[in-house]
Amino acid sequence: MDRPTDEQLDPCQQELGRRVVDARERAELDATVAQSLHTGPSAPPMTAAQTDPSDGMVAEAEPDTTPEEEPWWRDEGMPWHQQPTRSDYWCMAWIGVVAILGLATIPLKGWLLGLRPDMMMGFTGSRIGAGATGALVRVGESPHWWAWLLLGSLVSIKLDWVYWWAGKLWGRGMIEVWAGSSERAKKRYDRVEAWAGKLGWLGILVAYVPIPLPLMPVVFVLSGASGMKVRNFMIINFIAATLWNLGFVAAGWAVGDPIVGVLHEYGKIVNYVTVALLIVVLIPGLLRVGKKSPR
Repeated sequence: MDRPTDEQLDPCQQELGRRVVDARERAELDATVAQSLHTGPSAPPMTAAQTDPSDGMVAEAEPDTTPEEEPWWRDEGMPWHQQPTRSDYWCMAWIGVVAILGLATIPLKGWLLGLRPDMMMGFTGSRIGAGATGALVRVGESPHWWAWLLLGSLVSIKLDWVYWWAGKLWGRGMIEVWAGSSERAKKRYDRVEAWAGKLGWLGILVAYVPIPLPLMPVVFVLSGASGMKVRNFMIINFIAATLWNLGFVAAGWAVGDPIVGVLHEYGKIVNYVTVALLIVVLIPGLLRVGKKSPR
């Protein structure tokens, strides 16, 4: 039997059919909306006006509690207290140059002491060389000692401006680096710093006193930190170096022959001493390089 058409149905049946179709379409639409809410990616983004915080549909992002890593230049082993600039890097490099030159001249001093003590004083600014030169002056073997004395004063202060610069850039930061974490070293440096602060520029004259305290570098750093001009610092430093070397020349002259006799005996073994000093200076450095190199 054939299905009746819409025209063959009475009006009541037609209205009932339309309601059934509308209900079916609304059910399919509700099912589609519910599925999109559960799946998420296919649903369109909701606006702020459509979002209700009370319904739990949108969760707030949790704050990141991971601690930020401190920058390397704030390490306690660094002399600066702010992000370093080009001047800071250059000053630190020059401090390294001073340390390397100090080690490199040790064998040279040992060699020149047995050959020409006056040249040792002139080329390295050595006080031992100054004392030995004074003994040679006593016996008439170093007629131009005064020229070697002035040259030695210039050589001995040639890189002292680096410590002055460190004080100007970092204050007492370099002193803190030297002291490190040792309480004993900190007390020593604090004692020297307090003493040098009381003397002012006169501390440069006293910095050459041969005592087992880090007088010289601390005084030079504090000179820069106090605002002293580098020209004034170098002039006072040159005068101090000349006076002290002159004092060692006078001491050697006062002793005279005994020192000359020791120098003559030392001259016989100076080459062996020089080789030994080279080994002492080079071997530790080579061992450190060997440990750092990859295996």
